[in-house]
Amino acid sequence: MEDFEKKVSITESVEARGLSDSSKIVHLLRRFLAIQQSRAEAYAKLKGGFAEYMDSGAELAYQQLCSEITVEFNDCSKQVLEIESLFLNPDSCRVDLAQLLRDVQAQEKQKLHLTATIQVLKKAGRPSDRPVSHDNCKYKKPMEHECVHVHEITEASGTEEAEADAEYDNALKEAIRGVQDAVTAINEHIEEVRYEIAALEAE
Repeated sequence: MEDFEKKVSITESVEARGLSDSSKIVHLLRRFLAIQQSRAEAYAKLKGGFAEYMDSGAELAYQQLCSEITVEFNDCSKQVLEIESLFLNPDSCRVDLAQLLRDVQAQEKQKLHLTATIQVLKKAGRPSDRPVSHDNCKYKKPMEHECVHVHEITEASGTEEAEADAEYDNALKEAIRGVQDAVTAINEHIEEVRYEIAALEAE
């Protein structure tokens, strides 16, 4: 019901103003920029919440934040899809702008996926830095145990650990680079939207 009300509100706010075609398009583009601003604020919240989680280890608060942010991102996507469909209407017939919004949506999806990947990797930590669990160790006396982790460091085990660390480092770098690429693409599209607004307002 809430989604329907939002859809109606976007459509009605454009129609109720009795705006000219170019003014309607400017209104929709400004609405899109406002949605992008909401996304940026949600990312800032997510980043801050993750940093707090890494410091405190408060898993429940972090999971709650992730749920809230997911709802916010879904809401933003639905609103952008609604604007996109309005650009495809015979009234507007701005397939170019609909495609631009679709491209932003694709980059936002990639950015979110890779942001989650980065957080999962950072949460796990480098393989060589991960804490050791003594659950599988043998206990001969109450306070004395034979640690299964104590073993002779061989060239093979050292190589295996180094390879695991290198794989982790590469995965993290790749995800970070992917987020940076997505952000660059999104910013370029937002610039195009601003140019379009300026051009329409100059008419």
